[in-house]
Amino acid sequence: MSAISTRTKLVGAMIGAFVCGLVFASGLDLTRFGYAQSRTTTTQQVANTTPAAPPASVAALNASFVDLAERLTPAVVSIEAARNVQQSSRQQPRTPRGLEEFFDQFDPRQRQQPAQASGSGFIVSRDGYILTNNHVVADFDQVRVTLTDRRSFDAKVIGRDATTDVAVLKISGNNLPVAALGDDNNVRIGEWVLAIGNPLGLDFTVTAGIISAKGRGSLDLPGINGGDYGITDMLQTDAAINPGNSGGPLVNVRGEVIGINAAIASNTGLYSGYGFAIPITLAKTVMDDILAHGRVRRAVLGVQIGEVTEATAKRAKLDEIAGVLVTGYPEGVDSPARRAGIELGDVIVKADGKRADHVSTLQRIIRNFEPGRSVSLEVVRGGEHKTISVKLAEAPAPTQQVARDSESRGTKEGVIYDRLGISVEPVSNVFAQEYEIPSEHRGVRVSDVSPTSPARASLQPQYDVIEAVLYPTPRKNVRTVEDVSSVLERLRPGDVVSLLVYNARAKATRVVDLELGGR
Repeated sequence: MSAISTRTKLVGAMIGAFVCGLVFASGLDLTRFGYAQSRTTTTQQVANTTPAAPPASVAALNASFVDLAERLTPAVVSIEAARNVQQSSRQQPRTPRGLEEFFDQFDPRQRQQPAQASGSGFIVSRDGYILTNNHVVADFDQVRVTLTDRRSFDAKVIGRDATTDVAVLKISGNNLPVAALGDDNNVRIGEWVLAIGNPLGLDFTVTAGIISAKGRGSLDLPGINGGDYGITDMLQTDAAINPGNSGGPLVNVRGEVIGINAAIASNTGLYSGYGFAIPITLAKTVMDDILAHGRVRRAVLGVQIGEVTEATAKRAKLDEIAGVLVTGYPEGVDSPARRAGIELGDVIVKADGKRADHVSTLQRIIRNFEPGRSVSLEVVRGGEHKTISVKLAEAPAPTQQVARDSESRGTKEGVIYDRLGISVEPVSNVFAQEYEIPSEHRGVRVSDVSPTSPARASLQPQYDVIEAVLYPTPRKNVRTVEDVSSVLERLRPGDVVSLLVYNARAKATRVVDLELGGR
C-alpha cells in the first residue's frame, strides 16, 4: 500500500512539474499552448491594431511631392500647334531610329489633314512668357496654349533655337502662375525629381523619378546636338516621359525647374525608363539672348571636340583619362582657337581655371562667356602643359547639310594593317568626285575595320579618309598607303598612333587615337 502511495505521489509530482513548466515557458514566450490559439490571437491582434504611421522621412517626402504638384501644376501649360496644308511640304528633320512614333505627330508627311503637334511648356513670368521645346512649335503657324484652369490663349513664338531645342512663347495675361527656375549645376545623380506635362493626351500629369545621369550627349535626336555647335549636356531621368511631355518642366524637391523635358530613348517611342531634359541654365541663357538680342549669341572656341580615351591619355601622357580632345576645326569658319595656337590633338584640361574633364563640362564653362570675351585654356600637348588665351567668337547661324547616301567605290586593292585591325586603300577619283572631297583631304580611305579592332568604335569604313598622322611627331601628311606604312613600321605593340581623319559624308575632320595591338 505504501509503495502504491509513493508511486502515486511521484506521478502527481511529475504532472505538476510539467504543467508548471508550460506556464513558466509561456510566460517567457518560449512556447505556445497550441496552434489554434496562436491563430486566434494573431487574428484578433491584426483586427484590433491601428496601422503604423510611416517613418517621418517617408511622410515628409510624400507631403513634399503633394505640395510640389499642387504648387507647380498651375504654371504648366498644354500646347497645341498647327500648320497650314500649303506649307506641309517643308523638309522636316530626320527621324531617329526607334522614335518614329514619338515624332510622327510632328511630321506633316504622316497626315492628310493640316499638321498638328502637341506638347507642354511652363510659364516663367507673370506677364506670360513661356519656355518649351523648339520641336514642339518649329515651323507651325498657329500655337494655342491652355492653362490648368482651362483658360486658352493664342501664343506668339518670340524665338527658338534648333541647336539647343529651346523656344520662347508669349501669351497675353497678367498675374499668371510662375514656375521658379533653379540651377542644374548643383544637381546630383540620385536626387528625386518630378516631371509635369501632358503625355498621351492625359492633361497635367505628374510623374516621379530620380536624376539618372548628367552630361549626356550623342543623342541622335532632331534639333539636339546637331551640327558643329550642338550641345552634349543633357540631364537623364527615369521619371516617366512620353509623347506630349516635351517642353514640360523637370522639377527638384525644392520646387525649382532644373530642366526642360525633351526626349526619350526607346525602341517603341514610349517610356522605357530613359528620359532626357535640357539643363535649365542653358535654356535660360537661350531665353535671355532671344529676349535681349532677338537671337541666340553663343560663344564658341571654333573647334570640334571629343572625349579623351585611354589611348589619347597614353599618347598625351595624362595622369588620368580625363579632358577634352581637340579633333578638328569647323569647315569654312575662321577658328579663334586655331588662330590662338590650339592644335589638333591637343587635350584641354582646364578652362577659365576650372577643371574640364568632359565635353559637357567644357561646354558649361564656355557658355557662361559672351562672344568677344577671352578665356584661358590649359592644354596638354605631348605631355607638356600650355596656357593659351582664346578670344571667343559668336557661333554662325545654323545651316542644314544633307549627307549623301550612295555607296562609295574603290578601284585598287587595299592594304591590311593587322596591328590596327583596319584596311586602307587609295582614294579613287570616282569617290573623290562623288563626295566632292577637297584635295587637302585626299589621303587613304578606310575600306574595312575588323570586328575585334579597337578602331571599330572610332572609324567609319568606306567614308573615313586618313589625311595625316599627327603622332608620333612630327606630323606626316598622308597621300598613299606607303605613307601610313612608313609610320606604323616604326611603332611597337602598345604604342599609340594619332590620326587626322576626314569623313566624306559629314565633311568634317576629327582626331582618332588608336593603340597598336600585339601582332
